[in-house]
Amino acid sequence: MEDPAYIDIMIHEPARLKIMSSLMGISEGDMADFSLLKKLTGLSDGNLSVQLRRLEDCGYVLIDKRFVGRKPKTFVSISDRGRRAFYSYVDTLEKIINAATENQKKDVK
Repeated sequence: MEDPAYIDIMIHEPARLKIMSSLMGISEGDMADFSLLKKLTGLSDGNLSVQLRRLEDCGYVLIDKRFVGRKPKTFVSISDRGRRAFYSYVDTLEKIINAATENQKKDVK
């Protein structure tokens, strides 16, 4: 088993976890626009921008900036790497929870 103490800090930070969880809820191959992510996560424009850049820098999200009707729009999707990292993150949390549950059961006996 992998070291259960290792948690992907890039995802574990609360704002980035909200972003990644929101993107995981969008159909694979689809993109969320900035406004939708802002609504789903409750983050401010500035915080959302900073956290998206961090996720993009590590390859977890793809950002596409384009003009729609002469207005700039930002679209975001989770990358294959980001999807794998998210599943690994969830798997790690499950292992930690299962280990804690097993320890509690032993203590009760």
